[in-house]
Amino acid sequence: MGTACANFAEMRTFLSGCKYISDQEQFGKKDYWEPPEDFEKTRKGDCEDFALWAWRQLLQMGYPARFVAGTASRYGEGHAWVTFQKDGKNFILEPLYWPLGEKMARLSTLRHRPRFSVEWDGSSIHYYSHEERKYNPTLLELFPLVAEWLSIYTRYWLALPWKLLKRIVLGRPLNAGKPQRE
Repeated sequence: MGTACANFAEMRTFLSGCKYISDQEQFGKKDYWEPPEDFEKTRKGDCEDFALWAWRQLLQMGYPARFVAGTASRYGEGHAWVTFQKDGKNFILEPLYWPLGEKMARLSTLRHRPRFSVEWDGSSIHYYSHEERKYNPTLLELFPLVAEWLSIYTRYWLALPWKLLKRIVLGRPLNAGKPQRE
């Protein structure tokens, strides 16, 4: 294994140097699942390439984790992400959300609809098929989720002009100090 991240900040740093690119553009195929070790070299791929790499990192860090494939409305018909457990709670790790930091608004998770997932327990692989989720939150349940979403995204959008200003004043690229693509 090439890159071995010790924590989520190191994962985010690595992913910040990666570029989303379609399989058609990169490989000339409609769908191709790039092995994580190849993704580390090219630092480009689509959602399942980002997710497979992140899944491997979470397993290496000792988290119970699953690679999940399904749909998420922002990304069209098919999408892939990772789920993991920490301190008895379940989390979604969306590798394409790296610019937002380590937190993803819970409201954003509502559009993630898993179809199947794969889990490695250290000795064997387990496959899961997921039923369509029936949860439709009430307006009262949505209110705190919308407030959280606004908080996370407002901080992100307000930070962008500051990052651009630093780039102009200091003459540095936005991802200075982070791994660069070759």
